[in-house]
Amino acid sequence: MTTSATSNATLRGRRMLNKVPEVTVYFWVIKILCTTVGESFADYINETLGFGLTNTTWVFSAALVAVLVVQFRLRRYVASVYWLAVVLISVVGTLLTDNLTDGHGVPLWESTTVFAVILAIVFSVWYATQRTLSIHSIVTTPRESYYWLTVLVTFALGTAAGDWTLELTGWGPGPSVLLPAGLIAAVLIAWRLGAGPVLSFWLAYILTRPLGANIGDYLASPKGDGGLGLGTRGTSILFLATIFVVVAYLTKTHADQTEVVYRNAELETEDYVGTP
Repeated sequence: MTTSATSNATLRGRRMLNKVPEVTVYFWVIKILCTTVGESFADYINETLGFGLTNTTWVFSAALVAVLVVQFRLRRYVASVYWLAVVLISVVGTLLTDNLTDGHGVPLWESTTVFAVILAIVFSVWYATQRTLSIHSIVTTPRESYYWLTVLVTFALGTAAGDWTLELTGWGPGPSVLLPAGLIAAVLIAWRLGAGPVLSFWLAYILTRPLGANIGDYLASPKGDGGLGLGTRGTSILFLATIFVVVAYLTKTHADQTEVVYRNAELETEDYVGTP
């Protein structure tokens, strides 16, 4: 076998597909739906069913670990597994903040600060070791590990920052949706005007957490408190069903898939069009 043939065979053996979806409108719709479920479903299991904060945390953490094991074993993006992991990580991220606030009495400004510092550290280590923070290059186990750790921290940070904002402003369920929505619109405008796409993505990703949580509060809160009165169970069922429908569509159409060729140890990548 010639050197060229050997290199081509090695390249084919190293070919991997990006482990996260393309950032399309479907991505943001499901992300917001997942954040709402993270808030409403955690509250439903913990408070309505009386499962308790500690028990709820252990159950969902175990489920998240199990799904992430499956996710890491896959060689490509699979919509059903990926988004199930996001749903569970949204619940766990919410519970992390709730445990600090309700279980240990940590003020929201402190938990917000702590999670912000942790996120900065994760980003710094990720970039120092991988030289990129782009989600379009999640083609190795280390990068995927950094990605999911970042997602978990952003959910916890978004929960803490969102709750802290509500604590400071005293806004009701309806008006509370406007602030994160406005900030996301500002990030979109900044991106359109030339702001860095990676920074813009992660800022919007963090902000969708309080947006989804506030939407969940608005839908679940009693009408007398300014909400729509669907309750945590009704809100959870509605959004889980919507997530299921959208993910089923994406599984069938592959409308949100990208493919990345893993070329060598230095992670030279090349995007191409196709489906697995």
